[in-house]
Amino acid sequence: MTTLRTPGPTLGVVGGGQLGRMLAEAAAPLGVEVVVLDPTPDCPAAPVARDQIVADFDDEAGIRELAARADVLTFEIELADQDVLERVAEDSGTPVHPKPSTLETIHDKLVQKRALEEAGVPVPPFRAVEDADDIRDAIDDYGAPVMLKARTGGYDGRGNVPVESKADAEDALESVAGPAMVESFVDFEREISVIAVKGDDETAAFPIGENVHEDEILRETIVPAGSEEAVERRALEVAEDVLEVMDGRGVYGIELFETSEALRASEDSSGRSPRESGGEVLLNEIAPRPHNSGHWTIEGAQSSQFEQHARAVLGWPLAATDLRSPTVSVNLLGDVEESRDAELRGVERVFETPAANLHWYGKRQVRPLRKMGHVTIAGRDGETTDELLETARELERSVTFTSE
Repeated sequence: MTTLRTPGPTLGVVGGGQLGRMLAEAAAPLGVEVVVLDPTPDCPAAPVARDQIVADFDDEAGIRELAARADVLTFEIELADQDVLERVAEDSGTPVHPKPSTLETIHDKLVQKRALEEAGVPVPPFRAVEDADDIRDAIDDYGAPVMLKARTGGYDGRGNVPVESKADAEDALESVAGPAMVESFVDFEREISVIAVKGDDETAAFPIGENVHEDEILRETIVPAGSEEAVERRALEVAEDVLEVMDGRGVYGIELFETSEALRASEDSSGRSPRESGGEVLLNEIAPRPHNSGHWTIEGAQSSQFEQHARAVLGWPLAATDLRSPTVSVNLLGDVEESRDAELRGVERVFETPAANLHWYGKRQVRPLRKMGHVTIAGRDGETTDELLETARELERSVTFTSE
């Protein structure tokens, strides 16, 4: 039986960026308090969280303090140290969700892909890279271009380098500057994602979102996606298989490619028969936390990904994930050439637009292409996603961080 009292349970969150901020906002109505750990004083989550511990993401003393103040530990950034979390959990008795073992799998993209491939999850062809010759061999086998990826530390496109020819292999490997892997370049029809939730003996998933990236950075998410119903069913099947591999409760952002190629007429490792026609669904990457492509759920679904994460890590029953209405979300990125104090101009248009919802992340400094906020528009009176997207793009163009 789930019982509420005051004060309620406390979530200790490693990371206090925009995800921690929105998690704290969603946890408060549930009677759940949030304490964050982040090295940046007065981090974005600080104004809405109960408290902040100022410490690095791998600071063991700081994480032990966090565990002493929390009923459950979780994280909103993959820079959390899985070994430290595991030791602290064992010593303090404060559980961590998702489990540190899942974070260890996710940290290394090569380990991640091998684990998923072994479980029968469809992934693009890939291999480890030791030197430039390995990249050239991959081009021979997969064709050009191929995608070179840093095995650790990459996010928002950082650490992902397309290699157009064998002549580019040396420079590409130098730019990654560390352990790498290479994947076949996927000629996708669209990029889609599933925000899936692993609870206590139950799972859930939000409707499929279609994602638009530019320079490897997410710019827009459209729900419902433009995929056929059979593709959406397959994406949800793949998401369920991914959750089987992941250890621990919480929200998982599962990024997928939809291709125009048909699946082979054989059963996958789960025993399901693939579709006989249409596009194939391939796994791109997994985030063991709420994900940028799920921000639309705050206004567009019966519950948000952040509420679901709080419920899941606490072991509470999950909420409904049904779509309220067609919804579009656009990111507000830094449109500056160098770092400066963050001042967003032109927000009047957003405030004046019916059904437009501004989310400001509270970051003090804007940098080129840094995620500073997002705008979500939920459809009304039969509006289509095309109409919503046109309005959202107009609003995104109307705001700026420049003084010109």
